Amino acid sequence: MSLGDRIFDAVNYTLLCLLMVVTLYPFLNTLAVSFNDATDSLRGGIYLWPRKWTLENYKFVFEEATIFQATLTSVLRTVIGTVLTVFCSAMVAYTISRPEYVLRKFVTIAFILTMYINGGLIPTYLLIRDLGLIGSFWVYIWPGLIGVFNLIIIRSFIENLPDNILESAKIDGAGEFRTFFSIVLPLCTPVLATVALFTGVWQWNSWFDVFLYNSSYEHLSTLQYELQKILQFSNASTRSVDFTAAGAQQGLSQVTPYAIRATMTIVASVPIIMVYPFLQKYFVKGMMVGGVKE
Repeated sequence: MSLGDRIFDAVNYTLLCLLMVVTLYPFLNTLAVSFNDATDSLRGGIYLWPRKWTLENYKFVFEEATIFQATLTSVLRTVIGTVLTVFCSAMVAYTISRPEYVLRKFVTIAFILTMYINGGLIPTYLLIRDLGLIGSFWVYIWPGLIGVFNLIIIRSFIENLPDNILESAKIDGAGEFRTFFSIVLPLCTPVLATVALFTGVWQWNSWFDVFLYNSSYEHLSTLQYELQKILQFSNASTRSVDFTAAGAQQGLSQVTPYAIRATMTIVASVPIIMVYPFLQKYFVKGMMVGGVKE
């Protein structure tokens, strides 16, 4: 190996290590604050390791009556929304990818226009209200059932599939549904996993639709919306607050908005972090093949 190659490798590894530190530090710092004594955290100076270990922050979060119901709602909307979105997007993408479909250009343009033209917040709310989705769980699913960006990625992937495979299926007597379920879907696993990751993260992190349509329905609240309410409260607070009078009477450690914000951030992030490694192997292939047409 020449001197130039060694210098290049050294600089490359150094930059990658710095990028890793910059990426991981905010998460590790939040994790440290969540496990640190709340009142002690207000002093600052906590970086990667808690100064005073405690589980009181997590105990407070999981003792909240709305947390478990909100978590269940978040899980349900993520799972149901992801499955339906991926399936419906794949069906539409397969349809508009077929050259024999005479309206494929018109339908494609109609979908793309929705990325640039939006009715606005008030007309959208009125539409959701007239559809009877206010106060319903399905308001989290139906409005975003088909994402145009995901649709384009899947369609490009399908168009890159060998034509002889689909033609062989038709010669053998397979109809469109049989071809779609038996051939197209299995071959599209990488791009479908990529779209599932995008959709799952969006569904899990979404909170604004809860605020707009279901803020008055506590049983339909989501974990991210509960986190947002605590973030708003913590931003408005200027002093340490004891959230539970009973906790103070029992001599428990005082909790603060700063500590609870860090704790709920970790609680909301862990599920996505656990799912990501299982989909990562499909991510690069799905994006590269779905985004570039040969």
